[in-house]
Amino acid sequence: MAVLVDELMKRKLRPLGRHLTLYASVLSVALVTGCTSDSDGPSAPASSPGRQQKPSNVSDPTDGRLGGQVEEALGTAEVSDSDSLFVEAGLERVGDGFHSVPELARGHSYELSVVCAGKGKIRLSVALKNPVLQTLDCDGVTFRQRLTASAATVEIDGDGMKGAAGMVGWRLDKVKK
Repeated sequence: MAVLVDELMKRKLRPLGRHLTLYASVLSVALVTGCTSDSDGPSAPASSPGRQQKPSNVSDPTDGRLGGQVEEALGTAEVSDSDSLFVEAGLERVGDGFHSVPELARGHSYELSVVCAGKGKIRLSVALKNPVLQTLDCDGVTFRQRLTASAATVEIDGDGMKGAAGMVGWRLDKVKK
C-alpha cells in the first residue's frame, strides 16, 4: 500500500513540477525583460527636474532621424545634469503629444525652447498668469519663449493637430541673471 501511495504522489507531483518550471521560466523572462527595458516608458512621471525624456519606443527609422534633428536643434543630445541652468528636456512623437509640469522657482525667468520636425502643426500651450498659446509648424525651426514663473508649477502641453506627424522636443532652462 505504501508503494502504491508513493507511486500516486509521484505521478501527481510530476505534472505540477513541470508547470511550476514553466511558470518560473516565464516569470524569469518577464523580470529580465522588465529590468532591461527603457525606464522612461509610459509609467514614468511626465517630468522631473534635470531629467531628459525619450520617446517610449522609436521603432520607425523616420522617427529616429527626426528625433535626432530635434535633439540637435535643442542641444539636448549632450546636455548633462551638471549644467546648472538646465531644468528639463523631452522628446516625443507628435501624435503622442507631450505634457510637462516642471517645478519652477516663483519669480524666476526661464527659456522654453520647442522644436517640431515632420509635417503639419502642433498647438503649444503654457499655463501661466499670462498664458502662452502658439501654433508651431513642424519644420524643424526652434520656437523660443521666455517665461516668468508666477506659481511653483507650470503646465506645458504640446499636441499635434490633425494630420501632423513627426517628432517634437522641448527644453527648459533657467535664464542667467
